[in-house]
Amino acid sequence: MAFYEKLPTDPAMLLSFINTQLRDNYESLEDFCAAFGADIEEIAAKLRTIDYEYDENRNRFL
Repeated sequence: MAFYEKLPTDPAMLLSFINTQLRDNYESLEDFCAAFGADIEEIAAKLRTIDYEYDENRNRFL
């Protein structure tokens, strides 16, 4: 799994970072991933390791 230098590698820190970015700057996970050059599936897999899934309606990982 290739992770991007701009993104935290620790799942809990990644969760916090992404949810903050989604709340403040991006209307969707797709927009976030495009801006950061990140892969949606890699992020989702990393956050599933700590039992979080993306909720499209809320635009955040829960």
